[in-house]
Amino acid sequence: MQTRVRAQRQRPRIVSFSGVDGAGKSTQILALTSFLEQVGLTYSLYTFWDDVVALGRVRERTSRKLFKGDQGVGSPETPIQRRDKNVTTWYATLFRFFLYGLDAIKLTFFFRSLDRGKNLVIFDRYLYDELANLAVDKKMTRLYIRLILSCIPVPDVAVLLDADPESATRRKPEYPLEFVIRNRARYLALSQMAGMTVFPPGEINDTAASIRALVYSEDLQPELVPPRRN
Repeated sequence: MQTRVRAQRQRPRIVSFSGVDGAGKSTQILALTSFLEQVGLTYSLYTFWDDVVALGRVRERTSRKLFKGDQGVGSPETPIQRRDKNVTTWYATLFRFFLYGLDAIKLTFFFRSLDRGKNLVIFDRYLYDELANLAVDKKMTRLYIRLILSCIPVPDVAVLLDADPESATRRKPEYPLEFVIRNRARYLALSQMAGMTVFPPGEINDTAASIRALVYSEDLQPELVPPRRN
C-alpha cells in the first residue's frame, strides 16, 4: 500500500509555539515535526525572530548598544545576562509599541506568502511572545494588546508551554529569575486574551502526545491507496 495526503486544504494549518525561555519549545517542535514526517505530512517551520520581525538586525544591534547586555543563548554551562525584553523603562515600552506594530503589519503580509502546498506551517514563537513582554496589568497596555490581537492572523492552534520559572531559568540562564516569574504571569494573562491553549509543566512525552492530539485531525490524515499496476 502507498500513502498519500488527502486533497490540500485552502491554506495550511497554522501552529504556533510560545512560552518563556527554557519552557521546552524547541523540544516540542522537534517532537511534532518528527511525528509529521512519520505520517507523511509536509510542513514549513519558521522562527519568528529570524523570519518575520521587522528590522531584526537593526533591533539586535541597537539593543546591544543601548542596554549593554550579553548576546546569544544561555546554557547551564555558559550562563549569560541579557538586557533587552527585561528592560522596562517608559521609553523602552513606547519603542516596543512601535516595533510590535511594525511586526504585526509584516506578519500579515508574511501570511499572504505562505506555501499553500504544505499541510502545516509551524512558528517557533509568535507575536504573542512579544506582547508577553508588556505590562498586561495596565489599562492602556491591555488596549494596545487587544488592538494588535484584532489585527494579526490567528493561528489554528496556539500552544503556550507553561513552565516552572526556576526550572526554566536553570535550563536557559539568560534573564533574572524575577523577570521570568513576571514574564510567565504575563503569558498566562495573555493566553486568555488571545485564546491560546496552555500546556502545564509535565513529562515531555505526555506533552508531545497532547500537542499531537490537538494538531493532528482527520482532515490531515493520510489515506491509503492501492499501488498503481503497470
